[in-house]
Amino acid sequence: MSRRRVTLADVAQASGVSSTTASLVLSGRGAELRISEGVQQRVRETSEALGYRPNIVSIGLRKGSSRTLGFVSDTVATSQLAGDMIKGALAAAREHGFMLFIGETEGDTKVERKLLDAMLDRQVDGIILASMFTRRRRLPSGLDHVPAVLLNALPQGSHVTIPTVVPDEHAAGREAARLLLDHGHRTIHLIGAGPGPDDVTPGTVAGRERLAGILEVLHEAGLEPASAHVCADWLPSYGFDAARDIIAAGGAAGAGGAAGGAGTAIISFNDRLAFGAYQALHEAGLTVPDDMSIVSFDDHPLADWLRPGLTTFAIPHHDLGRRAVELLLEGIAAPAGAADQAPAAVHRLPMPLRERDSVRTVRATADGVGTAAGVPAG
Repeated sequence: MSRRRVTLADVAQASGVSSTTASLVLSGRGAELRISEGVQQRVRETSEALGYRPNIVSIGLRKGSSRTLGFVSDTVATSQLAGDMIKGALAAAREHGFMLFIGETEGDTKVERKLLDAMLDRQVDGIILASMFTRRRRLPSGLDHVPAVLLNALPQGSHVTIPTVVPDEHAAGREAARLLLDHGHRTIHLIGAGPGPDDVTPGTVAGRERLAGILEVLHEAGLEPASAHVCADWLPSYGFDAARDIIAAGGAAGAGGAAGGAGTAIISFNDRLAFGAYQALHEAGLTVPDDMSIVSFDDHPLADWLRPGLTTFAIPHHDLGRRAVELLLEGIAAPAGAADQAPAAVHRLPMPLRERDSVRTVRATADGVGTAAGVPAG
């Protein structure tokens, strides 16, 4: 059975004081306005006994703030990988005294519209629009009337109208290629994209930016990918097929083999593709990293459980969520009109390297082919 909400008038009546007096006591201004301590104590005890809760939203709106933020995502909230974005956002909101309302659309634009309208109707102070996978997306209407931040997504077109937070995929691609070059590898295969800058899985921002960084570093070293395998999806089965093709073409003949053996390496465009590549190499009687070094992206929870552990660049989910809230709060605190004067920016957060045992140091032979130096990287 539902219960009627206890009001300030109920507290005042039960305490034998006016609503104004009860309000002053419960807002902490009783002593300031010389209300006797006995009356204050009676009002507080009555309030506690009745279970009175002040209407924080109404109080906040009178002060120009509801102390609430909206967080609308596609599948972030139910994703094992990206759930840390929620945790980071929640932590930052809590530290600043804000509540976070979370809604999930499962990619349905009609559901997204209803969630945004419901949050705007409830006078949230700002909205974060988040995506599980980094992608370009249309900005829904209504975000120009409230501070907003785009999380793990980029707006369609070249014009950025609201602050945007994404992983620095381009820098991670450069670092992945540089890591292999620094450990002596010159024969590098790509699984997931390439060899041209536009050879990526359709719709993947991460793939395009990672590939751009990789190709820049290879070209700076005077190299091209030894082979490249665009995949319809970044799942283990596609990584398995691509690695098997590399093996069949002689790109991983084993230590001392004619195709360069331990001098070859793979850059996998995500960890799931790398899982499939591990399996293909194992079935061919080859080992990581002795016969093939592998570096990847994402830092999937299973990357640390592979044997050997997979060296990979982590998506900083927690930091992304935290930074989105911080940018949103900056927008909320900005003077009226300031957002219109300062251009919106794309904030790219570093992807930290999780260095494990899947990359081996090699040395170049006289013909430029790498051979094992006997030293695991890291």
